[in-house]
This record gives sequence, C-alpha cells and structure tokens, in this order.
Amino acid sequence: MAKAGKKYQDACKLVEAGKVYTAAEAMELVKKTATKKFDETIELHVRLGVDPKYADQQVRGAIVLPHGTGKSKRVLVFAKGEKVKEAEAAGADFVGSDEIVQKIQGGWLDFDVAVATPDMMGTVGRLGKVLGPRGLMPNPKLGTVTMDLTKAISEIKAGKVEYRTDKAGNIHCPIGKASFDAEKLQQNFQALIDTLNRVKPAAAKGQYMRSVTVSATMGPGIPVQVG
Repeated sequence: MAKAGKKYQDACKLVEAGKVYTAAEAMELVKKTATKKFDETIELHVRLGVDPKYADQQVRGAIVLPHGTGKSKRVLVFAKGEKVKEAEAAGADFVGSDEIVQKIQGGWLDFDVAVATPDMMGTVGRLGKVLGPRGLMPNPKLGTVTMDLTKAISEIKAGKVEYRTDKAGNIHCPIGKASFDAEKLQQNFQALIDTLNRVKPAAAKGQYMRSVTVSATMGPGIPVQVG
C-alpha cells in the first residue's frame, strides 16, 4: 500500500481524532489542511439516510452558492434561431445545434455544463449515451432545459452547482476554494445544507442527515456537526 506523503500526514495531525467540529471550526481547519501549491477545492460530503434505488428517495437538484465555487465554468448551449443570439449575449462559451451534436459524437467534450432550449431536446437526445454518464445531459429539474437562457447562463457563471445522491446515498459537492475566507466557505456550506434539508424526500425514514464531512482536494476529511 502506498504511503501517504508528509504534507498529508501533517494535515491529518491537525484533525483531532474523534472530534466533530462546528461549521465555523471546520471551515477554519479545512483551509489549514489545504497544503498543495494549487488552489484546492473545498468539498462537502454528506451521507443521507435515503435509498436512491427508489425514485421517491433520490435527492437531486441545483443551487447558486452565495459566493460561487471559485471556478469559471464553460457553458455549451444547444439552440437555434434568435436563441443563439440570446445565448451569446448572456456569455455562453459555445452555441449551436446539429453541428455541435456532430462534434460531440466525434469525441469533443470541452465544456462543463450543457444548456438547451426545449425544442432542441429531440436533437440533444441522440447524445444521451455520451452526456448522461458524465452528468452533462440538460435536465429541466436542474434548470438546464429552459427558454430563459439568460437566467440559466448567468446562474451557472455565478456559481451554480448540482447535487445528486450516488448509489450509496451520498452527496459530493464543491463549496469553494481554499483561498476563500472561512466565513464565505461557511455561508456556502450552510446554503447547501439548508437546501438538502429542504428537499428531504417524504419517503426517507429515520435519521436523514447521517454524517457531514468537509475536505480539501488533497486533504483529510473533517467531521462537521449535523443540525
């Protein structure tokens, strides 16, 4: 088994074994555990008391974080006619229709989020096997299938993030960068926690939010108090 590096071991020593930190304490500490030369992403990991194999227990949606994620996202828009001009004016990085579909079928995936107008979904549907597994398929529940392209693009550029339970019922989501002030990280953290509580499935039984952890990209997990 590979041995952990010295910086990681030193970061682990900062986390007190068995302690569950308040959100404020955790945000201060997670910044200290981000020891790499690049600006590490601060990630939130939540274990939910749901069984995602049942449709009525899946947790999925999107939220615009108060202070964004610190990362600029490349937005692709599937549109035609006047909607092309709207998308370009709103700041979309790539806009098109059939020619973009062909480009993606050829292997091009140089974008982070895809948005589409409803009339384009018949065309975009041909890319289901390519975009679906990568989480890039436009979805009305996430606000990425819409006629209001200006709003959709502006929200994504402002720091909109998607959250979705994995097969084990866990949520993994970025809440900022190590360069953020601890207060901004805490506000982003709380906004996402509040949203997850608000969208709790009615079918979920027992304790809903079972554990909450934050970590830097290359740092150890820091347990955070629930509630």
